[in-house]
Amino acid sequence: MQRGTFQFMKSLNRSIILNRIRLEGPISRAQIAKDTKLTPPTVSSIVKELIDSGLIKESIQGESQGGRKPTMLIINEKGFYVIGLDAGPKDIKIILSDLNGGVHHFSKKALLLPVTADELLKMMKSEIQGLLDQYKEEEDKIIGIGVAMHGVVDVDRGISLYAPNLHLRNIPIKEQLETTFNLPVKVENDAKAIALGEVWFGSGSGASSVVAVNVGSGIGAGIVINGQLFHGEHFIAGEIGHMTIDIGGKRCSCGNYGCLQTLAAGPAIAERAKKELAIGKESRLTELSGGNLERITGRLVHKAALEGDQLSRDILHSAGIYLGIGLTNLIHLLNPERIIIGGGVANAGEILLDGVKETIARMALTERAKQTDIRLSSLGNKATAIGAVSLLLSELFSI
Repeated sequence: MQRGTFQFMKSLNRSIILNRIRLEGPISRAQIAKDTKLTPPTVSSIVKELIDSGLIKESIQGESQGGRKPTMLIINEKGFYVIGLDAGPKDIKIILSDLNGGVHHFSKKALLLPVTADELLKMMKSEIQGLLDQYKEEEDKIIGIGVAMHGVVDVDRGISLYAPNLHLRNIPIKEQLETTFNLPVKVENDAKAIALGEVWFGSGSGASSVVAVNVGSGIGAGIVINGQLFHGEHFIAGEIGHMTIDIGGKRCSCGNYGCLQTLAAGPAIAERAKKELAIGKESRLTELSGGNLERITGRLVHKAALEGDQLSRDILHSAGIYLGIGLTNLIHLLNPERIIIGGGVANAGEILLDGVKETIARMALTERAKQTDIRLSSLGNKATAIGAVSLLLSELFSI
């Protein structure tokens, strides 16, 4: 599939009709014309082009309105595919998705750290090429590549400006991948990609304003308003992990002190557990870590908590309280309809969520704000890669 095919799909009237079929299908040609105010001949002509291209297909016949039964139209979800890449900071995950977000391939490969920008790009290309080799028969149906990258991303140029966990700057991801694979490439911050993916395929569906918070080795957020990502003037909107919560707190990787992610991200949870064990607190973590404090991770704390370990549950609850403070600030600033929490730390589920909700209920300004809809991600460990896919789909179907 060449870049021109994507552009073919992107004309205004095609996008209007595509979006109507995506949102309302099965739908008739006559109903599309009525809903969009396009003339019936225009609708028929574009529908024929879209059927010929394989992007939509005819399905069942609809109810008669007095004449012949109309033939209904739906998106041909397996007519085209998108590659989604979740790049780092510990591994590269890659998926092949259809137009409905159905995952047909998923794999991941650990990064060998430390890594240079050239090594990272080489690994990305290798993973994409490996997928293309595996799906040679579908290669002509692949319409683009989405890449979700942690840190600050220049979306317009597709450049990773700063990936703090990898200590890398100015990685020309879009240029390199488009040159290699001759496909359109969209690059976005991982938390923002997750937010878009949640709106398209997950817990954000149907909400007019959504903030998705990715809580893992760091904390970031994506903001979607009326279906559109909000980036801010310098692409840093949503960097809530660097919101100062405790000015006298620990120094963060960004250089500031007391950032939210020094209190509620995975490494902070692990560090708190190590300190508690070092002063003699009893915990199942001692057994799970084999008595080696350096083996304790946020994931291990979560495991111990699920097994009923009280110290681990208390630590996760405390992280939830700090996260709740950050989210209360977010509610007072943006007042979103829904907040979705995802990422590795979110696997702690209700243990974490209880602390979050308890804090918001105590601190938010109004009764309705106190009851802001807070949900866990429904996309699991594929959330970022599915978000990367949605970058292409949101452009394809946008009006």
